[in-house]
Amino acid sequence: MMMMMEYLSVTLLLKICLSIGLVGVLSLFVHLYNVLWLKPERRRWKIQRQGIGGPPPSFLYGNIPEMKKIQQQQQQSKAMAAAKNHNNKVDLSSSSSSSSSSISHTDWPSILFPYLEEWRNKYGQMFMYSTGNIQFLYMNNPDVVKEISLCTALELGKPSYLAKERKPLFGDGILVSSGKVWAHQRKSIAPELYLNKVKGMIKLMVESTESLLRAWESSIEGNGGISNIRVDEHFRSVAADIISRACFGSNYSKGEEIFLKLRDLQRAISQRSLLIGVPGVRFIPSKNNREIWRLEKEIRSLILNVVKERREAGYEKDLLQMILESAASNNNQELDENQFIVDNCKNIYFAGHETSATTASWCLMLLALYPEWQDRARAEVVDVYNGHHRPDADMLRKLKTLTMVIQETMRLYPPAAFVSREPSRDMKFGEVDVPEGVNIWIPVSTFHHDPEIWGHDAHMFNPERFAKGIFGACKFPHAYMPFGMGTRTCVGQNFAMIELKVLLSLVLLKFSFSISPNYHHSPAFRLVIEPGNGMELFIRRVD
Repeated sequence: MMMMMEYLSVTLLLKICLSIGLVGVLSLFVHLYNVLWLKPERRRWKIQRQGIGGPPPSFLYGNIPEMKKIQQQQQQSKAMAAAKNHNNKVDLSSSSSSSSSSISHTDWPSILFPYLEEWRNKYGQMFMYSTGNIQFLYMNNPDVVKEISLCTALELGKPSYLAKERKPLFGDGILVSSGKVWAHQRKSIAPELYLNKVKGMIKLMVESTESLLRAWESSIEGNGGISNIRVDEHFRSVAADIISRACFGSNYSKGEEIFLKLRDLQRAISQRSLLIGVPGVRFIPSKNNREIWRLEKEIRSLILNVVKERREAGYEKDLLQMILESAASNNNQELDENQFIVDNCKNIYFAGHETSATTASWCLMLLALYPEWQDRARAEVVDVYNGHHRPDADMLRKLKTLTMVIQETMRLYPPAAFVSREPSRDMKFGEVDVPEGVNIWIPVSTFHHDPEIWGHDAHMFNPERFAKGIFGACKFPHAYMPFGMGTRTCVGQNFAMIELKVLLSLVLLKFSFSISPNYHHSPAFRLVIEPGNGMELFIRRVD
C-alpha cells in the first residue's frame, strides 16, 4: 500500500512538472509570437490603414533579404559600369572644371542605400519597411518633418534598438538615450559646450593643429616640394588629439589610446548594420561579435583607469570633470555611476572627433576640386589673420567664406545619413499617426540634395547659396540638418564648427592642395558618411 502511494505521488509530481514545463514552453511561444510577429504586424496595420505602403516583410528577417538582393544588383551594375570607364578615378591631366565634373556629389545616397531609392520611387515620399522585427517609417515629407522637429515631448526619443544593437559603442549615453535619462545628460553636458566655453578651447585646438602642419611641412620637404598625403587619417588624429585634450585634460595621451580602440569598434559594429533587428544576432559568438566584446571591455577598462587617476590627482576643469560631477549628482538609481561615466565619455569622444574629421576631409576634397573657392577662402584667411598664425574667437567669427564652404560641404556630405526618432507612445505629426515603437527614418541626404528645396543647382558645390545664412539658402530651413534637428540637435555643434574653422584656416594659410590620382571617390557608410578609400591629396606649400 505504501509503495502504491509513493508511486502515485511520484506520478503526480511528474505530471505537475510536465504541466509546468508545457505552460512555460507555451508562454515562451506566445511571447515570441507577440514580439516577433503580432506586435510588428499590428504596427504595420496602423500605418497601412493611412494609405502608406511598403515592401511586404518576411518572418524573422523582415525586408533584409530584399535589401541585400537590391544591394547586390546595384554593386553588379556599378562593377559593369566601372569596367567600361574609369570616371571614378580623377584624371589630373584634365582641366579643373572637367576633373570636378567627373565626381558626382549627389549619387552616393542611391549607391549606399539603393533599396531606399527603389522603394521611394515605388511607394512615394513615405513608406514602411522592416529589418527583423523593427519597423521603419521612411519620412521624406518636409511638412511632416517640420512637425517632428518642433516636437519637444520626451516621449519622442532615439530608437530603442540603438541602445541595444550599438550598446558596445554608445551604451546609454547622450547620443542614444531617451526620456529622463537623456534630459539629465543634456542638462549636464550641453552647458559645457556652449559657445562661450568652446572659445576657451581655441588655444588647444590651435596647438593640436600645429603638430599636423609641422608633419605636412616635413613630408613636403622630404618629397621635393609636393607630397601625396592621406589627409583623412591625419585629420582624424588631430580631431582625436583635440577631443582628448578637451575631455581628458592632462590625461589626453590615454584618450588617444581610447580613440584608436573606439575606431576599431566602430568598424566592427558597422559590419552588421544590415542585420539590425534580427533576434539574437548580437549574442552569437561569431568572430566579429567576439571582437566587439573584447574592444568594449578594453575601452571600459581604459576609461575607468583615467577616471581613477583623475580622482586621485584632484580637480581639473574639463569635460571629464563635468561628467564625473554629473554622475555624482545623478538621482536616477537605474543608472550605475561608472556606466554613466563610461557611456558618456564614449559618446563625446565618438561625436567629438568623427564629425569634424570627416567634414574636414570632404572640405579639402571640394576645395581641391574647385580651386577658385580654395583661392577665395585662402585670401579671406590671409586678410582676417593679417600676419597672425594663432587665431582668436573674433578672427574665426569673421571667416564668412570659410563658414559658407563648411556649410555647403555638410549639405553635400552630411556626417549622419539619417535622423531617427521613436515615439514611446502613439503620436501624431501633421496627418500621420505614428504608432508607439515605430522608427521614424528621415533621410538627411535626400533632403540636402532635393532640387525642390535647394534649386536647380542642388547637385553642385556652391557655397554662395549660404551667403545669407541657412534661412536664405533653401526653401525649407528645417530641411538642412547636418547636426540633427529639434531638441536632439547635437550639443557639440559649436565645438565642431570652431574646430573646423581652426583646422581648415591654418591649413589654407600654409598649403595648397589638389586631387591625387590615387583618390577614388567612394563615400561609405560606417555610422557616418566618410571617404571609403581614404582621402588622398597632393599638398604643396603656399608661397
